[in-house]
Amino acid sequence: MSKIGVVAVVLAIAAAGVLGWVAHPFAPPSGLPQPSAIASISKAASAEARGLPTLAPMLRKAMPAVVSITVQGRGRAEDNPLFQDPFYRRYFEDNAPAERDVLSAGSGVVIDAERGFVITNDHVVRNAERIGAAFADGRRVEAKLVGTDPATDIALLSVPAQALAALPLGNSDDLEIGDYVVAIGNPFGLDQTATSGIVSALGRTGLGIEGYEDFIQTDAAVNPGNSGGALVDIEGRFVGINAAIVGPAGGNVGIGFAIPINMVREVSDQLARYGQVVRGQLGVVIQDHRAAMPAATHPESLPGAMVTDVAAGSAAEQAGINRGDVIVAVNGKPVISAAKLRTRVGLVRAGETVEIEVLRDSNRIKVNARVATMEP
Repeated sequence: MSKIGVVAVVLAIAAAGVLGWVAHPFAPPSGLPQPSAIASISKAASAEARGLPTLAPMLRKAMPAVVSITVQGRGRAEDNPLFQDPFYRRYFEDNAPAERDVLSAGSGVVIDAERGFVITNDHVVRNAERIGAAFADGRRVEAKLVGTDPATDIALLSVPAQALAALPLGNSDDLEIGDYVVAIGNPFGLDQTATSGIVSALGRTGLGIEGYEDFIQTDAAVNPGNSGGALVDIEGRFVGINAAIVGPAGGNVGIGFAIPINMVREVSDQLARYGQVVRGQLGVVIQDHRAAMPAATHPESLPGAMVTDVAAGSAAEQAGINRGDVIVAVNGKPVISAAKLRTRVGLVRAGETVEIEVLRDSNRIKVNARVATMEP
């Protein structure tokens, strides 16, 4: 955890109080009126007719694909917020709350309507014994866990593929700082909530929240319960999963983080096919090139990952990668730092071949490496 007080808030809330309105997470809807994602269509149409700015047309299409996730399982219902922070948790080990039955909640997004696939965060469904999904039209169904990847905090669920709406997938590599985005989820158990903002930063790493980090930072309000919900662009394309916030008190202060959809796509494809992610490795020791070659003495230095050592018999050695090479791209995608290289290779399934572009003596060279299985 960062020393500057970044609190990686686990946005699935232990909802004894917040979720008091849920009689049973998997029960059919009661006779009470159900919340609707499209309750104000007439007002939105009026705004459109008057030529006023509105996101309502986009949200009418996007919000039905975002679901509320409820989880029953065994866990610790900690009252002390410091216990939620892995940095401080070690100081509470002797007084850790006893494990008990808990009910927690978060959000999810339908990414494949035909197969009934819903994506969410791993921490939302971790230790779940039973998972429910509630849709914008009031339907409540039981969800099955297809697979999880704790290293990226991604989980894939399946629900009955009946009358589902899926979000179109965007390309998170096309995002730019300043692009408008909307976060859709269920903060504090409030179904179908949309908040807007901009992309504040891209490629955030080193936060200590997940094993593989490449976060989109946004100032769209994200709160407990938004975990696993959608971050969409202004055209309603799914560009990220809301996953964590910076908040001293556990609430929104304008800094939220989302997992890029391109990472989600690669992980979910493996989860759908294999039920797990088997990561590969190159077998190199690396550091940021610009850190190794300060601009003051090497103004021509480029971003990339500088190879400082190559393991004997590794995929990198067999591909002809040498010490001193600077890796600048993997499969045609730029590598601007050592962390970015680790993430790119970590998302490649073991046994697959990747094209690696290296800078050697001012020459760009492309080599192919068959990624080896990562050792435990």
